[in-house]
Amino acid sequence: MREPVQARVDLDAVRANVALLRDRAAGAEVMAMVKAEGYGHGLVETARAALDGGAAWLGVARVAEALRLRAAGVTAPVLVAVATQGEPYEEAVAAGVDLTVGSAGLVARIAAAAERAGRPARVHLKADTGLSRGGATMADWPSVVDAAGAAQASGRIEVVGLMSHFACADEPGHPSIAGQLAAFREAVEHAEKAGLRPQVRHLANSAATLTLPEARYDMVRPGIAIYGLTPIPQQGTFGLRPAMTLAAELAAVKRVPAGSGVSYGHTYVTARETTLGLVAAGYGDGVPRHGSSLLEVLVGGRRHRIAGRVCMDQFVVDLGDDAPSAGDEVLLFGPGDHGEPTAQEWADALGTISYEIVTRIGTRVPRVYPGGPAGR
Repeated sequence: MREPVQARVDLDAVRANVALLRDRAAGAEVMAMVKAEGYGHGLVETARAALDGGAAWLGVARVAEALRLRAAGVTAPVLVAVATQGEPYEEAVAAGVDLTVGSAGLVARIAAAAERAGRPARVHLKADTGLSRGGATMADWPSVVDAAGAAQASGRIEVVGLMSHFACADEPGHPSIAGQLAAFREAVEHAEKAGLRPQVRHLANSAATLTLPEARYDMVRPGIAIYGLTPIPQQGTFGLRPAMTLAAELAAVKRVPAGSGVSYGHTYVTARETTLGLVAAGYGDGVPRHGSSLLEVLVGGRRHRIAGRVCMDQFVVDLGDDAPSAGDEVLLFGPGDHGEPTAQEWADALGTISYEIVTRIGTRVPRVYPGGPAGR
């Protein structure tokens, strides 16, 4: 049975985007961030495509994501980037998954899990250089380094990496960028003076990978750029190609008179006799409700605006005097090759970022991989 809505993911685009980012990294390794179900594109499929494109590492947010990759046969290094207290660390250590550590207490917890697992835990120490989110503040950094050094000396952990994360790399020239670069240099110097010799130092996200050579260190961690969406819209696409096309179909088409209220609340009323098309996709699939009477879609090669409120499972489009048929394709967003809106256009219209547009696509929307999800 054909699904009424599907997300088509171009894995060749993912491979090409990773190859482009690898070139921009100029010798630094690439960690492809595939968290949040590969930014909505599919965890395992995009991970394999990213590795095919030249990524050497993978990054996720939860231990469960890393374990899914291991269960799928992915053997590349995988880093869990978000540190929480309740994760199954023993299972992660046993699976050879790298863990982010930002406190002395978490060093102890992971060291204990490693002892139970019977092998050293691979950890990346995270410094908070100015994002004020995860990681140790510069005041707490020495205690984390000392705890990690002691645990490494005991054979319970291996410090594989030193890391931090930018707050404003997508705002070129922001004064915090220089401050975070300086703070990270200080954090690295302190750790190295304490005797730690990590395999990789990493700080750069997508924006920094593309625009800040001094932030690349040994590895970069692009996320949104892997999926072909620009992290800095005001500077263009950087040659990236969007990988996702969200497509649906017209469930019904009908002619209505002027003055017809459309969808819940009648927030849209037809100005004249017109044709309405019912699209079988709604906020339950990830179409933003606050895109009601605002977002455009492509029907029959022409753009039309959503008419009235987006419902859970459907929305209506005012087609004017066009005469499509039930079953015809509707392109909600994609690369723009056929004139359809892009995820960035939807984001601009809604005052958000393209990251949210693609990651909010619901789980009931099947991900389809033209050409098949080949890869490692």
